[in-house]
Amino acid sequence: MYRIAIISYHTSPLAPLGGAETGGLNVYVRELAGELAERGHHVDVFTRRTDSTSPGTLPISDGGSPLGRVVQIAAGPQRYEEKNTLPEYVDEFADGVADFVAAEGTKYDIIHSHYWLSGLAAEQLKARWDVPHIVMFHTLGEVKARARVSESEPEPRIAAETDIARNADRIVVASKDEQQLLARYYGADVGRISVVPCGVNLGLFQPIEKEEARQKLGLSEDDKILLFVGRIEPLKGVDILLGAAAQLESESDCFVLVVGGDDSTRDGEMEHLRDLASQLGIAERVSFMGAVDHERLPLFYNAADVCVVPSFYESFGLVALEAMACGTPVVASRVGGLSVAVRDSETGYLIPWRCPEPFAERLELLLGNEELRNRFGQAAREEVERFRWGNVAEAVLGLYAEVIDGTPSKTTAVFRN
Repeated sequence: MYRIAIISYHTSPLAPLGGAETGGLNVYVRELAGELAERGHHVDVFTRRTDSTSPGTLPISDGGSPLGRVVQIAAGPQRYEEKNTLPEYVDEFADGVADFVAAEGTKYDIIHSHYWLSGLAAEQLKARWDVPHIVMFHTLGEVKARARVSESEPEPRIAAETDIARNADRIVVASKDEQQLLARYYGADVGRISVVPCGVNLGLFQPIEKEEARQKLGLSEDDKILLFVGRIEPLKGVDILLGAAAQLESESDCFVLVVGGDDSTRDGEMEHLRDLASQLGIAERVSFMGAVDHERLPLFYNAADVCVVPSFYESFGLVALEAMACGTPVVASRVGGLSVAVRDSETGYLIPWRCPEPFAERLELLLGNEELRNRFGQAAREEVERFRWGNVAEAVLGLYAEVIDGTPSKTTAVFRN
């Protein structure tokens, strides 16, 4: 059994989803850590403390294995901080982790970091502990900056990602697309990049009757509903969805539910989207639901006719998997791992252009054809079976064995390339 140190510096896996800095990464870390602990491995997830009143250590999940815990380390102010301020506390965080581990007398077999800030801390700990470091970036600054004209990322981030990519013992990516981008823009060695898709909790996300889901949410049984789930930021392309909804023919008029966002949503993006809905003449048909508890998300997926993922950039796209697990077809951008998660014209549609018109065309087709929606939805549920978190955990454990023991791994064969 392995002792595993997971570094999630800038956000806790236990943080509520839907906020400015919470999303798929949080789900990934929580689910993977839980699966590893359930398999008998000792897993500590180290994160920056943002609340001085919360316990120093917390279980990864209620009723889960006692071998998995979240350890909160004081670094900088013990409150929420904008991400651009967090690099200055990385050294303090790494020192805090090292002190905590030394006090307990723990020794780890491997470090697994998530996001570039965590990678910076992990490289320091790798040198102190003389253990291998595996990194998963989740998003890449250079790729984000190229995905949309208005996007920009600080040069120190890109420089740090370059160093981490070249020095880590292994890089985990969710798609071959990301593997190629790391090689192209960061000079990373393809031979040290392993592709393991993200997973989905098939026990939580599963089909229920649409009428039941809508009744619990207080939604009409007769309306057509388009659903967006995710952080409220320009890169997620919510403006594309609103533009597409405004172009739908009258017989396909529908309501748009936007799930995500909180008081810290950056740059007034929520206000911008509300104004846009008004300008497009669809304000009365768009509901901004705010952040929703993870356990309630299946109700929204099941209540929707179509889930729309119009992102300019997604390293994978957990939302697509969650919707498909609920038997809801997906219309998504053909970017990153979304092209792995969604089978075009089988479980949904992939759109190669980031503009409202092609999204509107496909949405029109799906909203007007219940038989097609049902066929896609059934195929979607069948498709995601292989993406269960247990498969992801086994694949990641195979990579650990390769790095720690030199044992060849074949556990990724369950995922289609």
